Amino acid sequence: MEQLTHSTVRIETTLHDGSISTGTGFYMNFLQKEDTCIPVIVTNKHVVANANIGSFHVTLANKEGLPDIGNHQLFRFANFENQCVKHPNPSVDLVAFLIGPLVNQVQESGAKLFYIPLLTDLIPIDAERESYSSMEDIVMIGYPDGIWDAKNNLPVIRKGITATHANISWNGKSEFLTDIASFPGSSGSPVFLANIGGYMDNKGNTYLGTHRIRLLGVHYAGAMHTASGEIIIVTAPTSNMPIPITQIPNNIGVAINSKEILGLEAEVERLVRANA
Repeated sequence: MEQLTHSTVRIETTLHDGSISTGTGFYMNFLQKEDTCIPVIVTNKHVVANANIGSFHVTLANKEGLPDIGNHQLFRFANFENQCVKHPNPSVDLVAFLIGPLVNQVQESGAKLFYIPLLTDLIPIDAERESYSSMEDIVMIGYPDGIWDAKNNLPVIRKGITATHANISWNGKSEFLTDIASFPGSSGSPVFLANIGGYMDNKGNTYLGTHRIRLLGVHYAGAMHTASGEIIIVTAPTSNMPIPITQIPNNIGVAINSKEILGLEAEVERLVRANA
C-alpha cells in the first residue's frame, strides 16, 4: 500500500474558457516486455475534456533511487486533451497520456522521477473475478475535490467495499458499483481490491497470512440525490416555479472494469506502430 501511494498523480487542467478542474490519474506500463515498455498516465476522458493546458507534479528520486519526499517538479502541457489517446469505445471513459518523452527529458537533465507504475498483470482475469464475493474490501487512491498533500505530493486514501459484484456488468455496462466516499476530483482514481493479511473467497475458503492486491477498476462517476440548496428555476410540466435544489453525493461510486484498460493499451499499441 505504501508503494501504491506513489502510483497516482493529481491532474489539474485549464479549460478553454479559463476555468480550472482537477482529477486523478495513475501510472501504468503498457506493452511491458522485459526491459521495454510504454509508460503512460491513465485517467478518464472527461478529466481531460476541453483541456487547453494540463499540469501535474511528479516526485523526484534521491541518490538511492527512493522518493525524495517534498521534492517534486511541476510539468505543464499545452493542447492537453489532443495529446491523450482515447479508448476506442466511445462509451468507455478512459484515456492514456504517454509520458515516455517526459521521462527521457528528465533523465537527460541528470535527474530521475520517482513513481510506481502499475502493470497489467494486476488486472484480474475473468476466472479470478468470478471467485470474488459481492462484498470485497477495496481501496481508492486519488484527490477528492482536488485535496492533496501539496508539500509532499501525496494523495488521499479511501477505503470501502464493492457494492455490486466486480465481475457482473452493472446494467449491462462494463462497470460495477462501490460503497466508498467519492467526490469530484476522484475521477480517474484506481480502485484496488486490497486484502492485507488474509481473505476469504466466495466458497468460504480462508487464506490467512496472504496479501491480495488487484486493480479492480477505475472510478469515473458517483450517484447523487437532490436536497435543499441554491434556488433555481425548474421547468415543471404545467408551470414555472422556484424550487431549491442541489446535488448531494450518497457515497455510491461507479467504477469501470479494469479489463477495459487492455483495450486502451491495444489502441496505444496501434497508434505507436502507425507512427513508427
